[in-house]
This record gives sequence, structure tokens and C-alpha cells, in this order.
Amino acid sequence: MSAPNALTKILNKIKQAAVPSVFNADFLSTVLGFKGGNDRTFISWAKKCGILNTDGTPTDLYKKFRNSATSGYAMASAIKIGYEELFRRNEYANKLNPKDIKGHIIEITGVSAENSTAEKTLQTFLNALDFADFDAVNGTIGDYEDEEESTSSVEASVADSKQSVKDHSSQLKLGLNYTINIVLPKSDDPKVYSAIFKSLKENLLDS
Repeated sequence: MSAPNALTKILNKIKQAAVPSVFNADFLSTVLGFKGGNDRTFISWAKKCGILNTDGTPTDLYKKFRNSATSGYAMASAIKIGYEELFRRNEYANKLNPKDIKGHIIEITGVSAENSTAEKTLQTFLNALDFADFDAVNGTIGDYEDEEESTSSVEASVADSKQSVKDHSSQLKLGLNYTINIVLPKSDDPKVYSAIFKSLKENLLDS
């Protein structure tokens, strides 16, 4: 931004104001009260960082930034988007001292060390860091993996339970016993009993 110090004030105002349908120069000057030409460079900065879409509509990060519970996470995410090359050179760029950060900025932009652009870029980055919580950004990955691991464990447990039921069911089937009560007719002819037991053997015992 051309006016790095205005960044802090604008971000604080954004938290207080309602979300606009489009964040443009009129909203910045009329609603938020920043009428200076240099203040308008915030819009291009916000688009670069994914806080605003290219058409000026607020993104999900914009809305999360206004929420005190997710504000730090949103700004850290936005900074990583807007300063992607800086974090590609050092994934912990937010922890570097200002001198080292400026050195990277000079390398990336190609400007001279005396150029005011390098200093303004540095100050804008540092001012944005005041609103960011990088621990929250780094923690979301681990939380997601833990959630996936927990889900997998539950699914595995359910599968084991289903298999156990199947095995138990098979054991029950193998262990079934039949009790058959037969009332034999009174007869003095042995052939009658032979015929009865032969029929039992053929139709029940061998099935």
C-alpha cells in the first residue's frame, strides 16, 4: 500500500462496518471515512490477498476477518495468499526480522534498497501481521487430519463389529440342534418300524 499506516485503521473499520455488496472507493470513503488517494490502494492490496474478489465483492476471508473467533486465522491466510512468493522463500516469513523480510522484498520486486516501495511493502506486511494468527492457520491442517483419523477409526470399528456379528451368526448356524419327537404307532409288525426309521433317515438325517 502507498499508505501503510492506513491499513491498520481500515482493517479496524472493516470489523465495525456491515459487509458491503461491493467494496469500492465509494464505500471506502463514504462509509469507512478514508478519502485519500493513497487510501484507495487498500482495494488492490485486499484483492491481491484474497480478501476481495476481482470485482470488489467481499470474499469468505473478508467475512471471517470480521468474526473475532476467526479474524486472526483469516488475516494469516490472506497474508499467505498476498505474499506467496515471500512464504515460498521462507515458510516462516512471518517470524523473520524486518531486515531479512525487506531483503527478500528487494529480491522479489527487483527495486533498489533505497526505493520507497520496498519500505512501504515491508510496513504494510508488518502492519497486517498485527491482525494475524498463524498458529490458527497451521493448526487447521492437524485438526483436519485428526478428524480424518478419528473417522477412519470409527469406520474400522464398525466394520469389525459387522464382521464379528457375521462370524457369531455363522457359529450359531453351525451349532443348531434339532429335537424331534416321534409318536410311534402300536404294531406287532417289525416292518412298520423299519419303514418309519428308513423314511426318517432318508428325509431328515441325510438332508
